[in-house]
Amino acid sequence: MDFELRTIRDCPNSGPALELFRKALAAEEKETQFLTVRLIASESEAEELQFHGSPSFIADGRDLFPAETAPALSCRLYRSGHGVAGLPSEESLRAAVRGLGSGA
Repeated sequence: MDFELRTIRDCPNSGPALELFRKALAAEEKETQFLTVRLIASESEAEELQFHGSPSFIADGRDLFPAETAPALSCRLYRSGHGVAGLPSEESLRAAVRGLGSGA
């Protein structure tokens, strides 16, 4: 399975998101060597990839946190127990990765 972290230039959450993704994949016994980072550079690329903000966590081309918002070069927010944040919680990311094996 291929994993991809999609970000935009100057995203303050890019570095922490990469670390979080690696940690979650390792905890769920997924191969982190198949994790790549892709910089989304244009609105047309965002539209083509259905990119819903930075950072986005992708598995085999599918967003692990499906969004209803329009694709755009923007920051992304995730719901947390304390409101919204620039990253998902480690547990919610692990749950999304874990759900890959169950056809979720």
